[in-house]
Order: sequence, then C-alpha cells, then structure tokens
Amino acid sequence: MSLYAIGDLHLSLAGDKPMDVFGEVWKDHAEKLKQGFAQVKDEDVVVLCGDLSWAMGLQEAGADFRFIHELPGKKLILKGNHDYWWTTASKAYRFFAEQGIDSIQILNNNCFLYGDLALCGTRGWFFEEEKGVEHDKKIMRREIMRLEASLNAAGDREKLVFLHYPPVFQKYECQEILDLLQAHQVKLCCYGHIHGKGIPAAFNGWRGCTRFQIVSADAVAFTPVKLLEDPGELLGPYVTGQ
Repeated sequence: MSLYAIGDLHLSLAGDKPMDVFGEVWKDHAEKLKQGFAQVKDEDVVVLCGDLSWAMGLQEAGADFRFIHELPGKKLILKGNHDYWWTTASKAYRFFAEQGIDSIQILNNNCFLYGDLALCGTRGWFFEEEKGVEHDKKIMRREIMRLEASLNAAGDREKLVFLHYPPVFQKYECQEILDLLQAHQVKLCCYGHIHGKGIPAAFNGWRGCTRFQIVSADAVAFTPVKLLEDPGELLGPYVTGQ
C-alpha cells in the first residue's frame, strides 16, 4: 500500500473551463491524469492537495468527482482556493453517497492513518495576498486552527502534512504554519497551488525538521508523486538546521 500525492487537478468535465489557456502543458490534461494514475494500485492512498474542480456547486462537480472516483487508489482530498463547490464535509459525504462514490474521504479538521503515520492537513493561506485586510487575517487564523486540530488529532504519531498553499514561496513565509510543523516535528509537507513560471521558484527541500515538496499537477507531469512504498518505510531521521 503505497502513498502518493498530487494537487490541482482543475477538472471541468461538465463545465466550460479549458485549462489549455494556461499553457500547452494543460492540453488534454484529464487524459494525462489517467495515464499518470496508471502506476497507482487500488489499495494505494493518494492525497489530492486541493483545487480539484472548477464547479460552483456539488451537482455541477458530479462528473469531476466520478472521474476522480474511477481513478485507482483511495483518495484523501482537501480544499483549495478554487474549490467553490465546497460547503461542508457532511454535505460532500452525502453527495458522494448519492453518487455511489466510496473511494474519496475528506481531510478537514481530522487526520487519517497510514500504518503508524498520521496524514494531516488543511488548505492553508497566503497571508500577504490581501495584506492588512481583516478578512484575510480571519481566514489565516481559521486555517491555523484547522491545521492544529488535524495535528492534535494525530496524537504522538509521526505526522505528514498536506496543504494547498505553500507555507514557503520565494521571500514569503507563513511563520504560524512553519511553527506548527516544527512543534509537531513534521517530516514532510506537500503542497500545490503554484503553476507555470512559478514552479522553478517553488521550494523543494529541508526547512528545519521538515522536507517540503511541490505536487501541483503541472509540476509533476500530471503523475502522482510516490512518497512511500509502504507504511513501514521510514522517512529518515529528525533533521535540524538545514
């Protein structure tokens, strides 16, 4: 049972949101995702790091979620900034049940176990996107609380974190999230959100005890990144000062 991650599927199978306007790499990207998921087995776990569907509501998102459901693997999803279909986890689960979708679970104020490891996460936020705006501060506080709830739900287990927004990007740092990762000795943090010309500037590497990795679909050739071969595989020792 391997563990994978990929973000930003940006599906619009029942809508009119062609992604190739964002570059040739996005042409026929749904087919590229099918090909990329071919390596995944049904028993594997794939974390989808937000921005799954352009739909404005769950009904409109039905085709996109059926597409995701039909991909191999057990999928854990979290919210991205473009997931406008999102209302509450309970409504999403009811919708999935109505559609016969049973391969998708939601990472939101909780954690999921992968062997002895805990998979934690939330959307995150770029605090400086609307610098100084109280609404922006409120969103950041809420996301910090959600990440903390997810990490606390894991107890003393070793934790991996999945976000939509990167907590580090060029000169930007979300210190509140970085502090939480450090306090919980999180060894790996995967994130999406960054595309196109921003990908070379994305941070991949160690920061304190945590290794960061971008998994946006166009950054990983629309192929889920294998993080672990099985739950017994070790991520390596706790590392500081890198």
